[in-house]
Amino acid sequence: QVQLVESGGGLVQPGGSLRLSCTASGIRFSLYRMGWYRQAPGKQRELVAGVSNGGGTNYADSVKGRFTISRDNAKNTVWLQMNSLKSDDTAVYFCKAGPYNSMAYWGQGTQVTVSS
Repeated sequence: QVQLVESGGGLVQPGGSLRLSCTASGIRFSLYRMGWYRQAPGKQRELVAGVSNGGGTNYADSVKGRFTISRDNAKNTVWLQMNSLKSDDTAVYFCKAGPYNSMAYWGQGTQVTVSS
């Protein structure tokens, strides 16, 4: 059974920081591209950041220079360090593994709220 478990969300003031974690089980983590997505109320889910199985990263323009994605294959974990948070960053953040061999998996999501 594949599980992706996110943690680290919460309420933070504008300008603050949060670190999201996603730990996977049931997959060969090192083979999967990992990504963080977010979905704000009334909006489509969007890619925030991705990291390939080789370590290459990509970011949405809106978070470049503020967010950093990283992974540790030995811990089956991917992180999203979020700095200089803005109210526009408020959303549910989801971790995604894949696709690999046409399979992709999602976590349950963690709420991030940026508000004073």
